[in-house]
Amino acid sequence: QVQLVESGGGLVQAGGSLRLSCAASGRTFSSYGMGWFRQAPGEEREFMASISRSGIITRYADSVKGRFTISRDNAMNTLYLQMNSLKPEDTAMYYCAARPSPSGRDTDANEYNTWGQGTQVTVSS
Repeated sequence: QVQLVESGGGLVQAGGSLRLSCAASGRTFSSYGMGWFRQAPGEEREFMASISRSGIITRYADSVKGRFTISRDNAMNTLYLQMNSLKPEDTAMYYCAARPSPSGRDTDANEYNTWGQGTQVTVSS
């Protein structure tokens, strides 16, 4: 089973950019669909973006479409989330997650069986 470690979070002003990384251990990274979720205090975990095993198919939440870009490098066992035009409402803990099956809804957190520890993103106004 893959293990995941996020990095790249931090404090940024509104309108700024951050790139999150998710390093995966093991040699089976390319066999997982991957996703990014976020959770703000007192809120439910929210789907942000997903990417297929090959990296060809991506999906985004409406709230981040056009601002965030998900990508992966299977040779480097790494998942990325490029976040541009950040807003204060993007403030949350961001998690990467691995989904073993290509079936099911990639927007549903229950479809993912492995999660990282999270990285905090704070956007100041």
